[in-house]
Amino acid sequence: MLKHINMKQLTCLLLALAFSLSLAAQQRSANVNLIPEPVSLVKNGGHFALPQQVTIQCAAVPELKIATDLLKEKIGAATGSFVNQVTHSDKTPAIRFVLLAKKDETLGAEGYQLSVTPQQILIRANEANGIFYGVQTLLQLFPAEIESKEKVAGVKWHVPCLEITDYPRLGWRGLMFDVARHFFTKDEVKQYIDAMVRYKFNLLHLHLTDDEGWRIEIKGLPKLTEVGAWNVKKVGTFGNFTPPAANEPRNYGGFYTQDDIRELVQYAKERFVNILPEVDVPGHSLAAIASYPELSCTPGAENYKVRSGEQIMDWSRGAPPIALLDNTLCPANEKVYTFLDTVITQIAKLFPFEYIHLGGDEAPHNFWEKNEQVKQLMKREGLKTIPQVQAYFEKRVEQIVISKGKKFMGWDEILEGGVSPTAAVMSWRGMKYGIEAAKAGHNVVMSPTEFAYIDYMQADEATEPRVYASLRLNKSYQFNPVPAGVNPKYIIGAQANLWTEQIYNIRQAEYMTWPRGFAIAESAWSPADKKEWNDFVSRTEDHFKRLDLAETKYSPAIYDPAIRVRRAADKSLSVELTPEIQGLDIYYSFDNSTPDRFYPKYTAPVAVPKDASLLRVVSYRGKEQVGRLISIPVSDLGKRVGK
Repeated sequence: MLKHINMKQLTCLLLALAFSLSLAAQQRSANVNLIPEPVSLVKNGGHFALPQQVTIQCAAVPELKIATDLLKEKIGAATGSFVNQVTHSDKTPAIRFVLLAKKDETLGAEGYQLSVTPQQILIRANEANGIFYGVQTLLQLFPAEIESKEKVAGVKWHVPCLEITDYPRLGWRGLMFDVARHFFTKDEVKQYIDAMVRYKFNLLHLHLTDDEGWRIEIKGLPKLTEVGAWNVKKVGTFGNFTPPAANEPRNYGGFYTQDDIRELVQYAKERFVNILPEVDVPGHSLAAIASYPELSCTPGAENYKVRSGEQIMDWSRGAPPIALLDNTLCPANEKVYTFLDTVITQIAKLFPFEYIHLGGDEAPHNFWEKNEQVKQLMKREGLKTIPQVQAYFEKRVEQIVISKGKKFMGWDEILEGGVSPTAAVMSWRGMKYGIEAAKAGHNVVMSPTEFAYIDYMQADEATEPRVYASLRLNKSYQFNPVPAGVNPKYIIGAQANLWTEQIYNIRQAEYMTWPRGFAIAESAWSPADKKEWNDFVSRTEDHFKRLDLAETKYSPAIYDPAIRVRRAADKSLSVELTPEIQGLDIYYSFDNSTPDRFYPKYTAPVAVPKDASLLRVVSYRGKEQVGRLISIPVSDLGKRVGK
């Protein structure tokens, strides 16, 4: 038959076939906006329509309760359907969970298979946590309105027919939540857990102690929470506050009782989240020293107070900083090790997770260098350098941790001066320290600043609480926690870190976490070859709608351009506006008025008019304003040259 087709007809036929295949591919992915991207997804024709009476069939296994309860809550609230759970059914149930009797080695402990046909939704897994993650994926397949806390009318509650096989790339998929700089209540921590499990995070790292607060009750050491948990409330730019006066009340803060911790651990466990506790020592310990001054080896420590955000370090030379007061536990003081034994003993009993994090970062050494007790320790132990002094401290602390049946973890500074071969490393100062640690045989969690520090500004500093660095979503999405040339077995996880110096409430914590948390979740869960930026942006925008309906705050920074300023040879300024995503138009003004899409459109770097005092910028997609109005005084533009 083909011999009767001429070349022109053949070309048209091939083009039509290519278009058909392209259209089929688009149809397969249409309305499927999953984060993180699954390992395998095949979309079939048709859909499953949710009935008014929904039956969930699953075995009477306690660990499945949270998955069934979650579906009952979401479906019941948003659709108004009645949801019933049974262990057996004569009729085909709408939703069925199956724990595989014969384990599927491909799925592992956390993987799942999700099958949707017009008749039924089926989730199969080896373990209950696989069912739980399958439910999280299923919820993302429903219309976005499934996130509503109230019944939504006029929605077709359809789920596309498809087959998904999915399992994680890494076993440790973490978020670090700093509750020391600002205290977050038990219910707020639960709220954070609920948000993170939607995207298959399974590790919550709680930063429980720092210069600004000690947040966990320790029996026998009451001053840690009577004194160490409270400071003077300040608002504004952290690190630049005036030192508190003696008469200012120290009533800002809080702590978790041991019963609170047990409740949080259980809440997390039910959602298949482990909690990693961190007690940050020997630096970052001012709250502990203010409570028990004998833990310091610096005269005058009895006058120290819990930090309220005033400057206590000189960072002009970088890390480690020069301490203006000594916020370190004394490595030459035996009382310190007795204190830590008490603390670690109780923490080991409260937290079932195998690791305890003991910090080790940014410990200033200038007070140690001139201290007689430290000099005597160095002579007695044959220590030649101050980093070796800290290594001595870390090794002793690790032995305490091991004696409690736990594993020791610290920030990558613990590598300096030598560290025990059994210590695990959380690499924050870039990927290189994690690579070095892995090559030396240490277990490593990658949490590098350049990809995973979600306390950094994610948009222009005119729209963000100002901190010392920026991290936009597209950079976070480039995170590859398993670098080439490293044995993958030593990279046990990936994590984003949310430090809260400039984060005063849970709404801002959410804003800083999402959507960069999407990027970290996908880097830790999805195959590396599945990641594609433009596709991720499309899925992220769909999830913005879901977060809106869930009443979870997030940053819309992807719609705002990056703003860079250059100075010409004649001292004039020019402004470069770079969109983060495709399909946006940027409009601007220098005349103090508010630009819209009828104003000058940005196409190339713009010279700042000689007498202009204010730049305003806004982004549109077609006729719709999507970006925030950004206003920057021209005087501030000049300060940005070279940044």
